[in-house]
Amino acid sequence: MPLPQRIIVTRFSAMGDVAMVASVLKEFCVQYPTVEIIMVSRPFFAPFFEGLKNIRFHAIEPKTVHQGFWGLVKLKRELAQYKVDAVADLHFNLRSRVLDLLFSISGITVKQLDKGRQEKKALTRKDNKIKVPLKLTVERYADVFRDLGFNFTLSNKLAPNLQDVPKVAFSMFGNLDRKKIGIAPFAQHSYKIFPQVKMEQVIDYLTHNGYDVLLFGGGNQEFQVAQNWTERFPNTYNTIGKFSLTDELAIISNLNLMISMDSSGLHMASLMGVRCLSLWGATHPYAGFTGYGQLPADCIQVEHPNRPSSVYGNKPCDCDGVEAINLITPEMVIEKITTIR
Repeated sequence: MPLPQRIIVTRFSAMGDVAMVASVLKEFCVQYPTVEIIMVSRPFFAPFFEGLKNIRFHAIEPKTVHQGFWGLVKLKRELAQYKVDAVADLHFNLRSRVLDLLFSISGITVKQLDKGRQEKKALTRKDNKIKVPLKLTVERYADVFRDLGFNFTLSNKLAPNLQDVPKVAFSMFGNLDRKKIGIAPFAQHSYKIFPQVKMEQVIDYLTHNGYDVLLFGGGNQEFQVAQNWTERFPNTYNTIGKFSLTDELAIISNLNLMISMDSSGLHMASLMGVRCLSLWGATHPYAGFTGYGQLPADCIQVEHPNRPSSVYGNKPCDCDGVEAINLITPEMVIEKITTIR
């Protein structure tokens, strides 16, 4: 059978997952430049796919026009205009599966993501953990294209994607003698967040030893924390809520290094080809969510038999009376940074 030449790809959330999909599609577009991709995701994530010539972005609005079953029927009708050969479901949630069914009824080939739920349960259960590295999430995404017949190989290497510094961010890059380190200190779940007082020690060291620090990620509450840090520590800049996602990606592309929790900051750095030190507590790189092309040695963690407690970091992880993320010390992070030239 001939390979599909026009494919709908679905991944609606979360931010880090969509960024990982973008990293995978960048490589797919290089290997199969004549195949057209219709990327279906939330409109906010469209900048992840900018510059990829054979990707057309189609927004899903799950809270308004595409809400509920009939909203998905409407979305299917919108997507039918592309006359696709196949659907690659990289989400495999209720919405995407309903959409898959609608396309299958129309005779379109559909392949779906295998999330590896049983292996992940074995990795995260309290007793009798099977603590082994699982397949990388990006490889699971690539498997869906392989199931469609493509001989698709991921390099798993960072590819620099340097962008021009946005004019509105020039002030952050004014001192060329100081290296620029991004820090994404927040995450959706508290059990993945390095304690604030410890992160302050890292920022204090960096800003007094030749580094400029740029803070990323979060909402109003996180903005206030970051703003407080910019007032307390010199050479520290708060980007939260000040830039479009396109500008934020361009800023990240100009960093010398990113420091992130197990969160979207890690995957955005990977997408822009920037090395990232990632901090892991309740979660674990073994679950497959390491940043695309990042070095395993750049995952900062302290091993303990109770880790990991969950795949997504939404459960506490008590390690002899200490939350897992709190096992990491500021000195561990600083020492790792200082070894990087």
